[in-house]
Amino acid sequence: MDAIRLKFKPRAERARYEYGKLQQRLRRQVGQAIADYNMIEHGDRVMVCLSGGKDSYTLLDILLALQKKAPVTFELIPVHLDQKQPGYPPEILPEYLRAIGLEFHILEQDTYSVVQRVVPEGKTMCGLCSRLRRGILYTFARNNGITKIALGHHRDDIVETLFLNMFFGSRLKAMPPKLLSDDGDNVVIRPLAYCKEEDIARYAQAREFPIIPCNLCGSQEQLQRKNIKQMLKEWDRQTPGRVENVFRSLQNVTPSHLADPSAFDFASLGARGEQRLKVEEWLLEGSRPPLTGLPYARTIQPNASR
Repeated sequence: MDAIRLKFKPRAERARYEYGKLQQRLRRQVGQAIADYNMIEHGDRVMVCLSGGKDSYTLLDILLALQKKAPVTFELIPVHLDQKQPGYPPEILPEYLRAIGLEFHILEQDTYSVVQRVVPEGKTMCGLCSRLRRGILYTFARNNGITKIALGHHRDDIVETLFLNMFFGSRLKAMPPKLLSDDGDNVVIRPLAYCKEEDIARYAQAREFPIIPCNLCGSQEQLQRKNIKQMLKEWDRQTPGRVENVFRSLQNVTPSHLADPSAFDFASLGARGEQRLKVEEWLLEGSRPPLTGLPYARTIQPNASR
């Protein structure tokens, strides 16, 4: 028996070591995202939206850990929306939240029947489901003094959204780490913006979160997002780090090298370009440009007297 224990002890220690590194990395990335985008400020009431999936569980878990060491004081208010899906286990989230000693809110709204009734068979339900859910959560936030709404979207969600909008919407648009809602009443934050989905999945498994499956999204196999996700996985397999570079590109945008006239004043470049050509003509003639404010350089010949 002692020999068996000794045999497996290094494996257990290795697992604990890897878990510690993973936990530290996720906490660091969440803390960095919060700092970079000023997501949470002193006195904030942060509504943490819990779906029962791996991402939102991880979000709450990391925020609770950071809250204890944060230089500012803020509240965390877990909120879950029961959408009355068939087979939904209503006891799982309340039991988990009570076990970790948190006060929480469970909102009950039958959006499932609405989506089933309105969306034609074979069409994606995600758009309508998301809008209904967002409206309910925004209303709760507005009525309960919530200052920030924290969602569990991660780095991969952001990159996938970028390509979804490019491929199917002809828009260079992703999912911002922080934004003001369309109604102007709510600030939405995504503290997991720097975290990889793979890391979150490993963390959720290690923490043994009681995952609640989504019968709507999980039943739709041909979603565009799933195809994009598979494409990105293949890219990262062929060229490790490619997805990370795509995400970093979103933080390093050069509007003058894109093609959107609303993001950069291309029209004015024509006039300035014509002036530059005139300056070059004047310099070739050896005369000083008559227009002030234009670039001008006087050539000094070697050994010339000054």
